[in-house]
Amino acid sequence: MSAPHHDTALSSSPAIELDDVHLTLGEGASRVHVLRGISLAVPAGRSVGVVGPSGSGKSTLLMVMAGLERVDKGCVKLAGEDFSDLDEDGLAAFRGRNIGIVFQSFHLIPNMTALENVAVPLELAGIADAFDKAEAEMKAVGLGERLTHYPSQMSGGEQQRVAMARALAPDPKILVADEPTGNLDGETGTQIADLLFTKQRERGTTLVLVTHDPKLAERCDDMVRVRQGEIEDAGAALVAAQ
Repeated sequence: MSAPHHDTALSSSPAIELDDVHLTLGEGASRVHVLRGISLAVPAGRSVGVVGPSGSGKSTLLMVMAGLERVDKGCVKLAGEDFSDLDEDGLAAFRGRNIGIVFQSFHLIPNMTALENVAVPLELAGIADAFDKAEAEMKAVGLGERLTHYPSQMSGGEQQRVAMARALAPDPKILVADEPTGNLDGETGTQIADLLFTKQRERGTTLVLVTHDPKLAERCDDMVRVRQGEIEDAGAALVAAQ
């Protein structure tokens, strides 16, 4: 049976679209023009590595894609939703359903068990069976035996697996990861990267990965190089649709 026509059109439009995005941070003399006219279109289901020197705007670009920073100028669209049409509550609700975020420093809540760290954001997003979904996700990242452990009782690699389970649990269309292996030793970092790419491929999720590690960036389908708030180089697949 052929899919309805509108579904095809939806899947062929970019998962992430940035058009002439500018962002300035700070006040007065410390104001910095962090993003300077960034345009990018990321096809659905692709993985994109974002690289560039420290202070180039990589992490800020990721925050903009995740709806955690509002832009001064330009258009940000995720999964066809224009962020400028959403108020803060609407944006938070959209993020809870559609965007999974993995940070370098895990960002787990210390007085919650691993299972609660994954389940509570699902509850807040109004997702049914939050604890069942969280348990299934914990098992999927290999932590079925660690549900009742607290972050302080877990290794860095285990904490990052919990963070990944939390990011994946709402079955987001888009996954953003900021230096996800940055706080881990080489072997553990490789295991986390393997898990990230495996889950991304299994689910057809769009992945944007900020990293200083060229080997990790090379595992992505496409690469974007950022320098001084501008895109210095991007794969042909990512040239923003005019």
